[in-house]
Amino acid sequence: MTETGGPPDTSRMGSARFGDTARRVISALLLAPLALACAWAGGWIFAAMLAVASVAMALEVAHLVYRSASVRDALGLIGAALLAVGFAAAGLASAGLAAAAAIMAFALAGRLWRGAPAGRALIAYPYLVLPLVALIWLRNDPAYGLEVVFWLLVMVWAIDSFAYFAGRTIGGPKLMPSISPKKTWAGLIGGMAGAVVAGVAAALMIGEGSPILLAVVSAGLAIVEQLGDFFESAMKRRAGLKDSGHLIPGHGGVLDRVDGLMAVTVAAALLGIVHKAAHPAAGVLIWP
Repeated sequence: MTETGGPPDTSRMGSARFGDTARRVISALLLAPLALACAWAGGWIFAAMLAVASVAMALEVAHLVYRSASVRDALGLIGAALLAVGFAAAGLASAGLAAAAAIMAFALAGRLWRGAPAGRALIAYPYLVLPLVALIWLRNDPAYGLEVVFWLLVMVWAIDSFAYFAGRTIGGPKLMPSISPKKTWAGLIGGMAGAVVAGVAAALMIGEGSPILLAVVSAGLAIVEQLGDFFESAMKRRAGLKDSGHLIPGHGGVLDRVDGLMAVTVAAALLGIVHKAAHPAAGVLIWP
């Protein structure tokens, strides 16, 4: 006979948490070396990795904004993402942005012609296309392209890891419980601490610029990373989904893994343009 009203089975809860953490760690150990190896190779190898990821991301974005798992609904987004990646890899980032905008305009016009909703898909351009182009554009910088991409990847992983463990171990007040119930202020502070560590390490390894200033920039980007996470959480909540997909065990979809990276990459590219447009990677990494 099953008893009701008793205390929760904490052993099962602990086992589930352990299993989730184990899946996250295993996925990270498999995917991180691949991402770093492709970033190290650069050129078309790096672009090919992003192209494959962009197809999965486009499918997930279409699922979130259209609430449809149909490949047909995602074709415009896929085409825009692939064109953007191809042009950017060829050193034509501006042309990639323009071509992607044209493809998306045609795709949205087609949806409107069919009487299908299209307005929400406008967010896909800054959310999907801009980060892909920004990442390739920064990697193509001949001076510090490799260093800036490594820093971005490692920093985002540090933010996520520090935030995850700080939130789990410390807990405390929630950041935005209506959007992401698990995010806490402790997690945000932990993520900022992880970003600072990554920033100081990057500055010391490069041997140029101020480690303190790069640490401050990194801490600011940790906030941007968390905002990117919240934005995707809001999209999922609006679509009634827990995860953007199920491709990565322990993480959900590709967007669930790179939502913060996408926001940070665009912010870093803007910093590079403002600080040192001729050499954007150096403009992000080397302060003053």
